[in-house]
Amino acid sequence: MNSFKTMLMTAALVAPGALLAGVSHAQVGGVAVVDPDGAVGNSNAWKTAASQLQTTYKATLDQAEARRQAIANEIQPLVAKAQADQKANVPQAQLQTQLQAIQAKEQAGNAELQRMTLPYARARGYAIEQIQAQLKAAIDAAAARKKASIVIGPNDVVHLDPAGDLTADVTTELNRLVPSVSIAPPANWQPGQQGGAAAPAPANTKQPQGR
Repeated sequence: MNSFKTMLMTAALVAPGALLAGVSHAQVGGVAVVDPDGAVGNSNAWKTAASQLQTTYKATLDQAEARRQAIANEIQPLVAKAQADQKANVPQAQLQTQLQAIQAKEQAGNAELQRMTLPYARARGYAIEQIQAQLKAAIDAAAARKKASIVIGPNDVVHLDPAGDLTADVTTELNRLVPSVSIAPPANWQPGQQGGAAAPAPANTKQPQGR
């Protein structure tokens, strides 16, 4: 059931490469690095929104955690029996049937938990998308201020002088561009939209780190 914790961390932040590809190269300078996850996760808007989400959806998250524990308690005896049967060398077909039953129960449990936490996940995605909308501008501004002509993501780095890390600068720009966000998505909002208006959907998703 660890997938439930992963699910709660899921959010809609575009992949670093998609954002960095459009950074302005107008100025001649050095190469800089930025971690978009770190920049967003450290922004004032996200920290405030994360706190508001935990408060607003506390009852929902508590209920989901209680249900997760209950589902885990239901599955644990089935797993223990399958393990015991395996040691007892029961027929493979019987073990396979037990495994399928366990997997089906876990999948059903995860689907139930996703339904329970959908309001939280939707509000969280909306908050992150509002910050995401300013991330490209923040990277451009930070790169221009540091006179960086090329900006790459952290996964491409083999050596980095601390002076070449723009992450904190991008966070500063985000704090200026988007000081706060709403955690109340419009009724017709869907991921990849701002205020209900269509916007390009990201090719990949990534969440802010542990905030």
